[in-house]
Order: sequence, then C-alpha cells, then structure tokens
Amino acid sequence: MLNYAYPRSRFEPTVLVDLNAKAERERLSKSALKGFFNLVAAWKVRDEDARQLLGGLSNSAYYDWKKHPERTLEVDCITRISYLLGIYKALHIIYGDKLADEWVSLPNNNQIFEGRTPLAYMLGGGLLAMQTVRQLLDARRGGL
Repeated sequence: MLNYAYPRSRFEPTVLVDLNAKAERERLSKSALKGFFNLVAAWKVRDEDARQLLGGLSNSAYYDWKKHPERTLEVDCITRISYLLGIYKALHIIYGDKLADEWVSLPNNNQIFEGRTPLAYMLGGGLLAMQTVRQLLDARRGGL
C-alpha cells in the first residue's frame, strides 16, 4: 500500500483566532472599534449607516462605544468589523488612497451591486453582503 504525502513547502497556515473565546474578543475589541471608527471617517459614512454596519446598534450605544471603546464585542460585531477592515485594506491595495476611500460610495455596475453603491449593498445585505464584497476585492487583488 502506497502512502502519499504533500511536498514540503514554506507555507505555514495562519493560526485561526477563536472568537468564541472571551479572552480573544477582549484582546481584539478596542483596536477593532478604533479601526472601525477610523474607517467610517475615511469613507465619510453617516452615523446612521455606521450603526447599521455594526448590526443595528442604537444611537446611544453607538456614541458610547465611540467615546469608550474599552469593551468586549460579541462575535457578530467583531466579524462585521473584520470584513470591513479587510475591504478597506483591499481597496487601498487595488486603488490609490482617494479612490479607495470613495469606492464604497460610488455607483457600481458590477452584477453584484446592480448599479447601487457597495455601501448600499452592504447595508441592505448585512454580514453576508460584507463577506461577498470582501471576497470580490480579494479576488481582484489576486488578479482574478
């Protein structure tokens, strides 16, 4: 019987972060919120839309989070922020800074967006739409 093995490589898989572990969420939450608030400022996202991107946060909670980011976020919120920061990073790799920050607010003819802005698409589709936009930009960044 033959034993097959993959050839050796220098590739090392990334260690996945367990967001179900409270300690990991505690470690990531403050920097995730700082990144999110910087991102919405760069994209010039209205506070109402920013609250929706976080999963429908109330007005008072949003401003409290903005003033006091020292908190532990839930898995859903950290996941949303992670997708958005990945989108931000991909845009800045693909485009220059000016277009990268405007891209989410520009009408887009890609069949995914159907003429809407990527921001409107993400606001309407929530977490799954954010994941789709992230995958689209990662594919473009990879040359597909």
